[in-house]
Amino acid sequence: MSKHLSLIHPRLHPWQTLTALIVVSVIVLGAGVDRFTPTTPTNLLSIQPAQAQRISPSDVWQLVYQQLPDLPKENQYISRESGKVAENNTLASRLIRYHIYIKERAPNYRLDWKLTLADYLDANEVMYENTYPGNDTLRQNPLAGDRATIKRLTRQQRNALAQVLTNIFNPSPDGTSN
Repeated sequence: MSKHLSLIHPRLHPWQTLTALIVVSVIVLGAGVDRFTPTTPTNLLSIQPAQAQRISPSDVWQLVYQQLPDLPKENQYISRESGKVAENNTLASRLIRYHIYIKERAPNYRLDWKLTLADYLDANEVMYENTYPGNDTLRQNPLAGDRATIKRLTRQQRNALAQVLTNIFNPSPDGTSN
């Protein structure tokens, strides 16, 4: 009988026992049920959903102008498609698109916004006209005008802009911006 038991339950080496224990622990933790709050499942191996509602980058520019009404809109450029003024193509919208989609910088860090503003001031990375937002949709590339506008802002205004953008992309848990 002891011969048959050794086939069913082979003796494990210490490292195999440890590996089996780790695998079982991961499975148990990954099951995602917190026994202290049975109505709230928790998966310890995944990222938890954000508490606040996400904001679309295409809508952020409006929030920027609500909080910084003196920020120049620079929306006088003519649309290639319609031949009319592209009123929604603003300095803030182009700045946000440049930051997120061209430079692929995180929108929730103030330092990243400061780096983007430094790009506009010729103090950081090179900005290319052919990839700048608005180049393909507006009759005139707005890059030169946007750079001049950012350069005319005071340091305090640029800091306020960076802070407002950071706050918008880091909403507080109650759904309002910080």
